Order: sequence, then C-alpha cells, then structure tokens
Amino acid sequence: MTVPVRHFDAVIVGAGGAGMRAALQLSEAGLKTAVLSKVFPTRSHTVAAQGGVSASLGNSEPDHWHWHMYDTVKGSDWLGDQDAIEFMCREAPKVVVELEHFGMPFDRNEDGTIYQRPFGGHMSNFGEKPVRRACAAADRTGHAMLHALYQRNVRANTHFFVEWMALDLVRDADGNVQGVVAMEMETSEIVVFQAKATLFATGGAGRIFASSTNAFINTGDGLGMAARAGIPLEDMEFWQFHPTGVAGAGVLITEGVRGEGGILRNSAGERFMERYAPNAKDLASRDVVSRAMVTEINEGRGCGPNKDHVLLDITHLDPEVIKSKLPGIREISIKFAGVDPIVAPIPVVPTCHYQMGGIPTNYRGEVVIDGKPVHGFYAAGEVACASVHGANRLGTNSLLDLLVFGKSSANSMIDFIKAQPAELPELATTDVDRAVARVARLDNQTGGVEVNDARNAMQRTMQNHCGVFRFKDMLAEGAAKILEVEEMVKKTQIHDKSKVFNTARIEALELENLIEVAKATMISANARTESRGAHVRDDAPDTAETPNGRDDTNWLKHTLWHRDGNRLEYKPVNMTPLTVETIALKTRSY
Repeated sequence: MTVPVRHFDAVIVGAGGAGMRAALQLSEAGLKTAVLSKVFPTRSHTVAAQGGVSASLGNSEPDHWHWHMYDTVKGSDWLGDQDAIEFMCREAPKVVVELEHFGMPFDRNEDGTIYQRPFGGHMSNFGEKPVRRACAAADRTGHAMLHALYQRNVRANTHFFVEWMALDLVRDADGNVQGVVAMEMETSEIVVFQAKATLFATGGAGRIFASSTNAFINTGDGLGMAARAGIPLEDMEFWQFHPTGVAGAGVLITEGVRGEGGILRNSAGERFMERYAPNAKDLASRDVVSRAMVTEINEGRGCGPNKDHVLLDITHLDPEVIKSKLPGIREISIKFAGVDPIVAPIPVVPTCHYQMGGIPTNYRGEVVIDGKPVHGFYAAGEVACASVHGANRLGTNSLLDLLVFGKSSANSMIDFIKAQPAELPELATTDVDRAVARVARLDNQTGGVEVNDARNAMQRTMQNHCGVFRFKDMLAEGAAKILEVEEMVKKTQIHDKSKVFNTARIEALELENLIEVAKATMISANARTESRGAHVRDDAPDTAETPNGRDDTNWLKHTLWHRDGNRLEYKPVNMTPLTVETIALKTRSY
C-alpha cells in the first residue's frame, strides 16, 4: 500500500488546551503547523474543566508563587519534580494574563481584576489557610479557554485536521521522531504527517475505568502510540478520583462548588470532613477528600437507599450566587441527578478523573529517555508527565499545566525546528507499515472477540482491582487479569467495515491504546508497595518511618513502565528547584 505523505514544520496530535496553546505559539512564529483532532477543537475534553485555572495573582488577598509551589509539592506527596513545579508556578501569572489578553472572558471583581475562588489544597503562607487562587469564568472555565485559543489559532492560520485519528508514531532507525501516521475517520484514508517536530497533546485515558468523568474520546491514544514506539510511561499507578462525580452518572461536579461554600454531608447530616482535615475541611486535597468519602460509605454512613453516596450541600448559599457562579453545575444536577441544588443537596461519589502519569518529559516539553531528549518529540498536558502533579494533582493545576507546558513545549520546538535542515529527511517506513497492518488486522479478523466485550472486561478489571483503595491480593489478581484482557484485545473484530463513519473501527483502534494504559497502570500499582497520594495500599504500614504508609526510603522515585516485557525501572525524583531552596519532606496533612 502506498501511503501519501504531507509535510509540515510541526505536527500536533490533540486540539485541547495544550495542543492549541502550542499551535498558537508555533503558528505565530511563522511555522507551518498541523493539528490533528478526533473531534472539533472546541469539543476537546478541556471543555469540561469547570472550576478555574490557578495563578498567584493576589487579586482578592495576598498570594505568592512560592506558596503555590509549596502547595503543589505537598499535593504531589513529594513525588513531583521541584524544578518543573517551580517553573509552572512562576509562569502561572504570566500565562493567565496572556490568556486574558487573548480574549478569555474571566469573571471580574468590582475593581475589574480577574475573579478568584478558593480551591482544594491551595493555601496561603505555606499551608496556613485557604487562599483564593483559582481564576474562573463561572463554572465553564475550560469552555471559555478553548474558544479563546481556537479563535486565536484561526487568526494565526493554524492548519486543523478535524476528525482525524493518529495511529502510530514514526521513528527512524536512530529513534528520531519523524511525525505520525493518521487516518481520516470518515473515509479511512491513511496519511503520513511528516514534520521536523511532533507534539503529543492527546489528553488522558480515564476510559480505562468503568466510572469516569472523562469523555469517550479520552482513550490514551498518545500513550498507546508512545508505548508501541518504545517510549516508557511514567508513574502510571497514580490516578486521581475526583471526590464529586454525580452518583450513578459520573458527570463532574467542580471543586469550585466547595470553593463557593459547598459542604459534604453524610446520612446523619454531619459535615464529616472536619474529622479528616480539621484545617482545610471540604477544601482538602482531592485524594484526601475521596478517601474520606469512601470511608464514610464503607462504614455505613452513606446516603440513599443503597447508602452508596454522600451529599454535596449548597442549599445554604444565596440562590443568586448559585445562578451566577455555578449555573452549569445547577443544570448538570437537575439533568443528571434530578435535583435542583438550590433546594436539595447533590448526590456525589468519587469518580476516576485525572491521570497524573504519562510520557516522561522535562519542563521544556521535551520527551526524555535515560536523561536524553528524544530527537523531535515533545508532549504536553495530561498525556505528559513533567512531573508537576506527582502522586496527586491539585485542582485547577490541570488548566495551568496546559497553558504553561503548551507554550513551553512550543518554544522548545521553535528552537529545534530552526536548527534543522530546510529539507525533511527520507521517511522511515517501518512504523508506517505497522500502522497500516493494525487497521488491516481489524478488517480481516474473523471469529474473534467483540470490541465492546473486551472493553467492558478491561474497565471492570480496572475498577474492581485498582480503585480508590488498593489491596495487595486484589492488585496481584488484577495484574494477571489485565494480561488476559490483553489477549482478548488482540483478537478483537469489527463487523461494520463500511468506509463511511466507521465508528466500530475507531473504537477498536482506541481499545488497543487503552489496553496499553491499563497494563501500565495495573503493573505499576502492583509493584509500588507504599501509599502515596492517590495510590493507597491497605498493606502499607503506618509507622514513624512510613507515616500514612508513605515510604520515602524505598519509594521516593518515579516508575517507568516499558511495554517490552511489561518491565519496570525507576528514576529519582528531582528535589532541586531552579532558584529556591528544596521544599523538604514532611508528613502530609490538611
């Protein structure tokens, strides 16, 4: 099969916040930039971000980037790299003001400055009390961000390829990245997008779990492509379960609801977070709140006929505050929970939300293996692991991550591209042939496994064996089961082989990416025998040397999962910031 080739200076896979921020930087630098997206750019999953983007602007009360850095390191349970965290927190005010100048319609204070609300884990003066740091556009911050960035990219003449799915990364014999193989979803036409620099901004992979706030498009495509190309995946055991998904639906209820004064209550009406986090209460870090909620449910204090959820109460707030600051949340609650939050509490339960791990990068957005950047390869956003989120991400740091590292990776790409020869090198075809073979295998498979059956088996395995609380025997059993599911995926078949709107083919290709993420997650989680951040083991002892089960002696290190042989290796956490003193290890409490 002869595959046509299109040539660009830069190709970006993914048109969410990170991809579009990078594309804007590249296009405005005069580089020919292609952006591939499975959906129209303003429908990318960044659109679902509700509560805000963090920056120490200090518009409502004193704040400082060093306090933000401290909160992020503490939130990460000291697994985050402190050079990258410092870079992100120092850049935060600049990128938010820059976004404001792009036309982002932030809510305003009476003096015209950007409105900021409190958010879980964000504190003033190194953990003293909650601070207003989340810059918000009501409860539709991600929606506003995507539209602002898309409009700027249209003006900058970015080339968008909408409803295209990337299939595989293209590397030459020396490991240099040359672009991607992609398929137009409507027609199944396969094309190589060759470029001097390639950026993955494909988002997360929350659909490996049965219950998730993630969109159906969040299938770990960048992670799967990277793994098949020999790139390890970092810290994949760490998945954040958002405390407040609508019970029974999984739809996200932003932390901004608690930032505006919402209170979590159990069946007795008790504000139970006062027992788990006396200082921060309902605005403790997400992993702390999620575990507290699950504990309340497990100990019989859940709500409803099955006692399987708790309640998020904002009935004490002024209805006008709810209508002006949380209009989308009210709409979600009415539609998905059948509850108007002005008059009754919202039923909520922890739901898989965010992937802390990903493709290993530095704060410049370069993909780094064995201490060396991979020639021509970059990653930003949820698909990347810089690592600024470590074992647990603070709310609103996700949108900040997109802006800071989308821009940073693009600046690195600009410098790299300008140093390359004008002519692109001869295209290596091995990975192109592999991508074509993947599609052909699906079209030719008979007597195999239904995609839906294999996907359901994967999601059940992940949900049952690798959830909020993790147990030794369940993880070991899950690691064995996920390899059995992998064998099912290898035999998946599709019945709809039409060339028009072939969703069955797309779902099968997405599943091949999801199973790589599921394997990386389960095997890494089974290996890490401590509790840290979002990864909590019931068999990790709580001692003076291992407070709350965290073992800094043996486990203050990043996990690297290799697809080849499902093998693991490790690398140290970077405890050295760029300009300030190291934020020293301490017991994490709120």
